Amino acid sequence: MIDINVTEPPFALLDDAGRERIRAGLDLAYYARDEVILEAGQAGEFVFVIHKGEVAELDMNESSTGGRIGHYTSGDLFGAISVINGQSRYRFVAEQETLCYLMPRTLFLSLCEQSEDFSDYFHQRLVSKTRLLAERRSDGGVTLAGFMLAKVHECMRPPLLVDPSISIRQAVLTLKEKGADSLLVDTPEGPGMLTKTDLLDALVMQERGGGDALEGIAGLALVSVTRDQYLFEALIEMTRHKVARVVVYHEGALEGVVELTDVLSYFSSRSYVVSLQVEQADSLAELNDASKRTPELIDALMAQGIRMRFAMGMLSALNGRIIGKAWQFSMPAPQRDRVCLVVLGSEGRGEQILKTDQDNALILPDDLEWPDLAADSRRFTEVLMDLGYPRCPGNIMVSNPQWTGTLEQWRGRIRRWVAEPDGNSLMSLAILVDVAGVAGDMALVDRLRDVLIEETRGNALLLTHLARAVLRFSTPLTLFGSLKKPAHGIDIKKGGIFPIVHGVRTMALDAGLRETSTHDRLSALARLGRLDAEVAEDLGEALSLFSELRLKAQLRCQRDDLLASDNVVVQSLNSLERDLLREALHLVKEFKGSLSHRYHLEYA
Repeated sequence: MIDINVTEPPFALLDDAGRERIRAGLDLAYYARDEVILEAGQAGEFVFVIHKGEVAELDMNESSTGGRIGHYTSGDLFGAISVINGQSRYRFVAEQETLCYLMPRTLFLSLCEQSEDFSDYFHQRLVSKTRLLAERRSDGGVTLAGFMLAKVHECMRPPLLVDPSISIRQAVLTLKEKGADSLLVDTPEGPGMLTKTDLLDALVMQERGGGDALEGIAGLALVSVTRDQYLFEALIEMTRHKVARVVVYHEGALEGVVELTDVLSYFSSRSYVVSLQVEQADSLAELNDASKRTPELIDALMAQGIRMRFAMGMLSALNGRIIGKAWQFSMPAPQRDRVCLVVLGSEGRGEQILKTDQDNALILPDDLEWPDLAADSRRFTEVLMDLGYPRCPGNIMVSNPQWTGTLEQWRGRIRRWVAEPDGNSLMSLAILVDVAGVAGDMALVDRLRDVLIEETRGNALLLTHLARAVLRFSTPLTLFGSLKKPAHGIDIKKGGIFPIVHGVRTMALDAGLRETSTHDRLSALARLGRLDAEVAEDLGEALSLFSELRLKAQLRCQRDDLLASDNVVVQSLNSLERDLLREALHLVKEFKGSLSHRYHLEYA
């Protein structure tokens, strides 16, 4: 009786006929404890699928008994690479009595010829396999191809480019004729955006006439994307910059415009109008109503197979707008516009999805007078609590005077943290490195980032102290390289997320980078040649995988009314997830080793 699960990759990549060929073509074999199933150098005659038992993968070049590099259990597959390459590079040994399904070489190769997806599965790196996992998550509605893989040019309008000498009346007639909401004005400084609202404002507020030229009306501060970016990235940019349209460029040339209404229509799900509801909120009460809908958006993003990086970007941009509008609604003018409210940590990196503890601070201009700053800051902390953002246990909030100050006060704090790099100083510095502005004068956060780079650049001793934290938590792999499987689960934040985030943060500080997100930092480090491009891409995919598994664990705790936990129970994962998790944790282990060598942590 063949009892093999063909609903999971790689077998799920086959059509019904292919899966039936598998069921009809398998044999079942028994292996005693310590029996060699496949010897190193042996011709690959079968692909093995474990029905019951455990199998070790040994590298015979490491010692006479072999160094253990892999561990396989029920549902896992091995031997495919041996068939593809003609012989096995490693030895596979039964660690206990084991039953395996045997897929003959001819059948396996025939299936690879018939299905490109099935064949590719055995040649993919982590980056491709995690995308496959996202695709498997999709349960209908907007599909992965329509949501994750849709490109900007698929939802782009041709640009309506007009001369600035034409009249307001002609512009209105052009919009009406084309059924558009905006047009672009070809100015000497570059294209400017002109909307129906701009035209109405010119006629009513500026008292211009219908025959007046368009000169001086169009806005020149445009947000742009490229035609081959993902459409979802365009939506993130609109949310982040508070605009309803972006212009599209290709190889430096203007090619089109993407409107928010078109994007929302393309995605055709009510969940994606949450950002629109946030923008339309005119009071804290309305903002609170919109904020309560973010869990609905999270569920939709996860259910429909959105890549974790995009989901984090979307939710981070949305949280930033909620916090920024809360600041506008609750703080007095003109002070609220002259300071810069910033978020820190995972919120600053754009890598937070669920609402967690507040991590924020305030940058003040030197000449600001704000007599009620202390009381107003405490009130703002309470406002965020009402919106669902709990207090920070470490008191890293604007209500704490230690996280509020002028640029010179911040410079003094940074210098003190650098001069006395104890645990608290290093933690404070690491948190501040991830700073991102959400409201007020954004020039202040840019100047603070300049100060950070000036005060830390080239300080090798500081970088060694900072990098050492990546070794604080062990990687949850056994001595033999397999996944640890405690009943309560493995802490994926400590074992997987933190080493990547903090290691990359340290390298970014070392390089003087201005990027804040881990993914952007990885790309920048690869461009500078400080990190191999393939390693950077794989580390980014590993981070996305860890974040997804962590999110699932947190959502499960919410549903079961349990305390939030970062623990992932390995036994609850399917075979693909276990395989990806094991591979990703090995990447983390190697990355920690490279950081240890780069920053001489073995001597620190």
